[in-house]
Amino acid sequence: MGDAIGQVLSPAVGVAISPIPLIAIVLMLATPRGRANGTAFTAGWILALSGAVAALVAVGAGGGADDGGQPATWTWWVKLVVAVLFLLLALKQWRSRPRDGAEPGLPGWMKTVDTFSPAKSAALAFLLAVVNPKNLALVLAAGVSIAGAASTTGERVAAATVFVAIASLCTVVPLAVYLIGGTRAAGVLDGWKTSMAHHNAAIMAVLFLVLGTKLLGDAVGGLAA
Repeated sequence: MGDAIGQVLSPAVGVAISPIPLIAIVLMLATPRGRANGTAFTAGWILALSGAVAALVAVGAGGGADDGGQPATWTWWVKLVVAVLFLLLALKQWRSRPRDGAEPGLPGWMKTVDTFSPAKSAALAFLLAVVNPKNLALVLAAGVSIAGAASTTGERVAAATVFVAIASLCTVVPLAVYLIGGTRAAGVLDGWKTSMAHHNAAIMAVLFLVLGTKLLGDAVGGLAA
């Protein structure tokens, strides 16, 4: 079980520190329907991640390990592909970072967050959690790791639960600050939003470089063994 959980920590942290979902929920919490929309966004995020990881683990569980209990060869190839994707994303993010104090560009939909309903907020969470290419690659890496490293249903459930719990911190923590912090929460959340928006590209570039390098080393080592 320890190996399976260890394998998902890096992609889970990668999802958790993604700036876009954190900015999205902070913007939602600042609207008149902040409590309802923030709660719906967080619930949608958790359900989307849970469903995606469960599906990936279910698909790979039957062939995730060989007769000796070691990860099957195909899991290393998938990790190799994901590693290359991460390294390419790291290069793309680094090249797209703001230069000379320029303000970072944010998605146009963020300007319309104040018109969102709870249902639309939950739908946005689903898109950002598992349809967004960056998070999809991280979820894929986690699912393959669990399928390859966990040999029992209990181990898979435990590893998937840890992944979802950590990966959901980017939505759970802002919501908790909003619900508990009262009037002081607005300033704290706005500071987080500004910082994450300004450093979005650099954060993701470093993240993808670290994850890509780790997965590349794992994949090469596994295929060579």
